This record gives sequence, structure tokens and C-alpha cells, in this order.
Amino acid sequence: QVQLVESGGGLVQPGGSLRLSCAASGTTSSIQAMGWYRQAPGKQRELVAGIARGDNTKYADSVKGRFTISRDNAKNTMYLQMNSLKPEDTAIYYCAATRAVAPTTDRQYPTWGQGTQVTVSS
Repeated sequence: QVQLVESGGGLVQPGGSLRLSCAASGTTSSIQAMGWYRQAPGKQRELVAGIARGDNTKYADSVKGRFTISRDNAKNTMYLQMNSLKPEDTAIYYCAATRAVAPTTDRQYPTWGQGTQVTVSS
């Protein structure tokens, strides 16, 4: 089994930056892809960014050019660098992991972290 723990959330002013981390433990060798999702109050959970084997990445249109997903395999940690933050980025951010090679929906991620709150406000 795989366990995920997020960190790095907090309160930031519009235009500011944050870096989220997701530390994986357990049978991490089984992980093929990981992703960052977010859920704002009253809204559905949405994909923010995903990274698969070979460091293939994908981003939601709303964060392209502002957010960067990466991972350090030696540390079993995934990151989300968030720049030029906007109030609409406010949400709980979750990391997720899967054995699926190319997941296309959140239903293909069986393992989730507990979430970290990101609030963008002046």
C-alpha cells in the first residue's frame, strides 16, 4: 500500500507563490502516475496537474504557465510550484497516486492524501 502526506499550504496574497509537497511512503515502486487535485467550497474536485512515468505532465488550462508539477524519485516526493496565485485558486489541494499508466479521471486514483488548504486573499 501507498500512503501520501501533503504539506505546504497556507494563506498567501494574490500574485504570491506557494510550493506544495506530497511525500509518498509504502510500496512506492508501484506508482505509475501522480496528480494534484483541488476542491473549492461548493465545487467539484478538479485536476490541477498530473505527472506520469517519463515525467510526462499535464495541466488544467486555468493553471498553465503559473503552476509546475515535478517529482523527486529519490525522495519519493511530488511537488506543485504555484506562482501568480489568484483568489480563484483557493481550495483544498489533494495529491493522488495510481498504478494506472495514463489515468484520465480521478476515479483511477485509489490513493489520496488528507489535503492541504490553500487560501489566496488580500
